[in-house]
Parts: sequence; structure tokens; C-alpha cells
Amino acid sequence: MTDLTLATAQKILDAALAKAAEMKLKPLVITVLDTRGCVKVLVNQDGTSLKRGEIAHGKAYGALALGIGSRAIFKRAQEQAYFVSAVNELAQGALVPVPGGVLIKDASGKLLGAVGISGDTSDNDEICAVAGITAAGLKADAG
Repeated sequence: MTDLTLATAQKILDAALAKAAEMKLKPLVITVLDTRGCVKVLVNQDGTSLKRGEIAHGKAYGALALGIGSRAIFKRAQEQAYFVSAVNELAQGALVPVPGGVLIKDASGKLLGAVGISGDTSDNDEICAVAGITAAGLKADAG
């Protein structure tokens, strides 16, 4: 697989939604980005709050921008707050350095894109992202 197809992105989305339903989570926004940072699929469940879309996008975008899952960015922000702040400034505030942004990789480890989820706890958002990626037969890198 060389690119993240729309069909694969839809599988990730559907499986992430199924996991959220199974866990009875709050309404989520799920964004799947390709390696260029372009949106492949995006869903806002009924009842999400106003800025959840930007947060979900920022989690996925941050993972792509730094090449690490947003859990690792979160850890780095705790250890090197000035660095993450500077990178976020360079990204014009587009990074959200908390768990829930997960890199999508193929079996060989090639980067295909990222999933960002927001709406429940960051840990639960990440669980759904990983479930979606895994269900599509791909590798999840949450950091």
C-alpha cells in the first residue's frame, strides 16, 4: 500500500465509531488525514461541542508534523515545554499536544497518515483511534 485510500480511511472511521459506541463514550469528532495533512474523512457525531473539530485535527496534524504520536508530543511538552510551544508557534497554533493523535503506518512501517479524535477523555480518544487503525489492518503509533 502506498497511499491512504478513501476506502481505508472510511474503514478506520467506521471502526473508531464502533469502538466509541461499545465504550459508550461522549460524542466524538474523528479526523483522518493523509501524509500531506489533507482530510480524507471527517465526522462530527451529534452533540459534539463547537471546537472539537479543530482539536481532533490538531491532534492528527501535530502527530504528522513531528512524526510521532500525540502521546509522545504530550510527554515532550511536559519535559520541553518551550520546544513544543515554539513548534506550535511555527505551525500557527495548529498542534494539540495531548493523546488522541495517532500515526497510521503500513506493515513495513511506512507512514500513511494520522487519525485525530476529540470528544471524550484523551485516553479514550486514543483508544478509538488505535482500534480504527488496527481494524483496517494497519499499524497504530500513538507515541
